[in-house]
Amino acid sequence: MSGFKNIFSFLFSRGSAEEHVARYVVREHERGRSLTEILEDKYVQNRLTPEQQRRLLDRPEVIEAFSHDVLESAKASI
Repeated sequence: MSGFKNIFSFLFSRGSAEEHVARYVVREHERGRSLTEILEDKYVQNRLTPEQQRRLLDRPEVIEAFSHDVLESAKASI
């Protein structure tokens, strides 16, 4: 059964990385850091492609943490 499970693991790996980074972004913002500064972190850069970073900014928990203007500015700079 584990062999069958491993065949489809690629379907879930993308979301997992984005989920971890989303939690990191929200946590760092709660510590007072700006979104631009957080997105420049090696942690984010090494885990997500620019396309994944744009998608990250559309996640509900990230939208809730930042204003619309901040998110749009960040999307434009990626």
